[in-house]
Amino acid sequence: MAIEVKVPPVGESISSGILAVWHVKDGDQVKRDQVLFELETDKITSEGLAEAAGKISLSVAEGDDVDIGQVVATIDESAADDTPPPTKEEAAPANAETPEVVVEEAEATIQSPAVRRIAAETGTDPATIEGTGKDGRVTKGDMLKTGESPATTPPPLPPTKTGPTESRTSRKKMSGIRRKIADHLVRAQQEAAILTTFNEVDMTAVMNLRKQHQEKFVAKYGRKLGFMSFFVKAVVQALKDVPGINAQLDGQEIVTNHFYDVGIAVGTEKGLVVPVVRDCDKKSFADIEGDIIGYAGKARNGTLSIDDLQGGVFTITNGGIYGSMLSTPILNPPQSGILGMHSIQDRPMAVDGEVVIRPMMYLALSYDHRIVDGKEAVTFLVKVKDAIEDPTHLLFEI
Repeated sequence: MAIEVKVPPVGESISSGILAVWHVKDGDQVKRDQVLFELETDKITSEGLAEAAGKISLSVAEGDDVDIGQVVATIDESAADDTPPPTKEEAAPANAETPEVVVEEAEATIQSPAVRRIAAETGTDPATIEGTGKDGRVTKGDMLKTGESPATTPPPLPPTKTGPTESRTSRKKMSGIRRKIADHLVRAQQEAAILTTFNEVDMTAVMNLRKQHQEKFVAKYGRKLGFMSFFVKAVVQALKDVPGINAQLDGQEIVTNHFYDVGIAVGTEKGLVVPVVRDCDKKSFADIEGDIIGYAGKARNGTLSIDDLQGGVFTITNGGIYGSMLSTPILNPPQSGILGMHSIQDRPMAVDGEVVIRPMMYLALSYDHRIVDGKEAVTFLVKVKDAIEDPTHLLFEI
């Protein structure tokens, strides 16, 4: 009997992806629950497992676009190999002088391409790492955690290019996840009427509060008090005051949300991901900072789940950490608003008739003009500005 291998569902908002890597070849014997392939989407990378043992026939090539539920291979159960795998002693020749090498080579064959690539780039031996995957298998996340420290052996220097043969360009294929991110962003601009309004905020009060209470905050909670928790709280209060921003289109209906799950954009090597901090109206500054730190670590290690990325009503992105002075962020559909933070710069400002130097930040609010009017957008951004410049607004929720 032939069993169909289908692309598994990975979340209600994801309908397609890219079959990035096959871990088996056409005609291979596979075991039940064996990892067959890796699926890349614009949000996460997941694995497809064998539901039965048998001989596999592939019908999709690496790098192909696939839909959720699409058949990508079949497994012939009647051709299953019931022979148990050889033991390490049986696999090695009787007169082998270096059986350790045989074992290492056998283990290397079950490592994913991502693990082998990271091992080659960093010089980290997967055999020295305790794997967290199925049956102790070393995963990409395990390699990335270990690879945060530099390899003991420096990488070889690139060959020197001389003479007229030196190329003036280079070319590489766009990665699967980058293609999905590109499609996602283009759709956002095509489907929504995106408009951006700007303002600037004086960061003096927040910076003074952080300086005054940072030491006690760290001592009590074990983490620093950052700017992001202030902006999350300011956004929550602004969403309460201007509920039209906390809404989204569903066909011909406007759905207004009465909860406050805020997405925080995090940059990774593969691209931007937006994990969601839940129930921000009910959480303390320390809770929000802890969630953000946890998500940032999972994003770097590639261990974010689809549940971590779904359900947000609004997004905050901070281009200031990369030095951005001003930008127009793109909406994260189906949300109707996204706040862009930028770098803090000392600038001369007129205060009470005098010119003083203040730490200023430009803010940008992009919104869906189909359901949000300009008055609502401007009012929302002013509410955020007021809450940051006078954080007592957050204390009294005014």
